[in-house]
Amino acid sequence: MTDDLPPLTEISGVPVLFVMAAEAEYGKALRERITPLMTGIGPIEAALAMGVALTRLERKGALPAFVVSLGSAGSARLEQGAVYQARSVSWRDIDASPLGFEKGVTPLLGQPATLPLDLHIPGIPAVSLSTGANVVSGDAYGAIPEDMVDMESFAVLRACQQFGLPLIALRGISDGAEELSHIDDWKRYLHIVDERLAEAVDALRDALSSGEIKL
Repeated sequence: MTDDLPPLTEISGVPVLFVMAAEAEYGKALRERITPLMTGIGPIEAALAMGVALTRLERKGALPAFVVSLGSAGSARLEQGAVYQARSVSWRDIDASPLGFEKGVTPLLGQPATLPLDLHIPGIPAVSLSTGANVVSGDAYGAIPEDMVDMESFAVLRACQQFGLPLIALRGISDGAEELSHIDDWKRYLHIVDERLAEAVDALRDALSSGEIKL
């Protein structure tokens, strides 16, 4: 384990920690703009990487102003290739209902199943996001009320909460219109997602510069 601090990207003079899960999502357009923390795929890897990263930054007095989680997501109802930001995040595969807790609620934590995200980039559509450890495909979307699904953002949000940091979650829709059968089905639109996520980063820069986003 290295002692190097996680990379922060300065956007309009504001230090930001960008977080991604997989190198396949980090294309040419994003590489020209940001240097993200790569967590690995899934909620456990995301929580572990975020906890370590934010602890190191806090110890050095170098926490970012906020965190941006970005990458791909699946959706059976949103436009394929388009980018959305999450207005809320839930954890779809935690279920303590046999103990009397609502499905999606972490027992004894004192938080609801759906957690709001209050920091937004103007002009980017805001939708609901479901995080879980499974890849969703085909008919499985019918059991998920949220608009899009990923595997990391809820974990990233929980880490941010521990350090009092706002989170923006940006996702480009890479799949969902058709049944997945191979990893290449997920990768098919990642080059488009990369370009549109880069445009969202530019919109974030402009909103910070103009004062539309106030921290």
